[in-house]
Amino acid sequence: MPKRSFVAVVAVVMLTGCAGAPQSAQPSPTGAVTDKRQLLEAAKADCMKQKGFTYVAFVPPEKKKSADEVKRDNGDYQSMQDYRRKYGFGVFAQLVYPKEFGNPEVKPDDPVINPNMKVQNDLSKPQLAAYRKALDACYVKSAKKVLGKTLRSATDYFIQVNKATKALTTSRIDSDPKLVELASAMADCLKGKGYAIGKTTPSAMSSRGMDEFTAEQDRLGRAQRDDVPKVAPPPKDDDDIPMIYMPTMTPEEAKPYLAKEVKAALDDLECGKDFYPVITPRENEINRQANAEFGL
Repeated sequence: MPKRSFVAVVAVVMLTGCAGAPQSAQPSPTGAVTDKRQLLEAAKADCMKQKGFTYVAFVPPEKKKSADEVKRDNGDYQSMQDYRRKYGFGVFAQLVYPKEFGNPEVKPDDPVINPNMKVQNDLSKPQLAAYRKALDACYVKSAKKVLGKTLRSATDYFIQVNKATKALTTSRIDSDPKLVELASAMADCLKGKGYAIGKTTPSAMSSRGMDEFTAEQDRLGRAQRDDVPKVAPPPKDDDDIPMIYMPTMTPEEAKPYLAKEVKAALDDLECGKDFYPVITPRENEINRQANAEFGL
């Protein structure tokens, strides 16, 4: 499962106190990771109290994975096919099936509400600015205390998560001869079906589908706004976390885009039927390792 847009969403969620990031975007945390989260949240709450602000240590309950989710995490072809036949790569499905994907624009049936949302909503604009400045400083202090990580800011936390994940991906996935061979075969297959292929590293082939449709979704979202560039600016550097602008669409309006995505996702899976059972478990293991290191 691609990670880039997820990290951007999580960054917004954790820095603003909102809730609703897709639960299925990354593997569920282990008990040790959850303990780190709790320690990190407790340290932030203590720091904020010392600064005169209210902050509630909050770790959302862990979502238990279904049998199908476990199979998909291991690259099971049939489970992946069933998923992609309905949801594609999981991009425009966020608009067609908003509740299932935790779209923050739609209230879920059983919302998990972060109590810090109310705390922030009750503040005036000047108070909120001061609150967020304090929270950023407490994030830095707490990460050093609990995780041993030296941060420049709260945003730097997510930059470091990305760095760690990329480093593990380069060493364990993109340098693996078997995966390089499988990725190349998948690329040739997709070219034969008329798809334009850029980089053919294993990690690039794994994320290319979601990347392509996320970029299309971003273009549509930017076109609806007057306060952002119509074309996404190139990343400033390798640390840059892209901001994705989701368009405002009804499920009916989004269905044609999802139909196109579903076809592409099924072709991608067919060409990668030997590739995904090998790469998917390794990607998930890398995510688990990065999560454990950062308490994410």
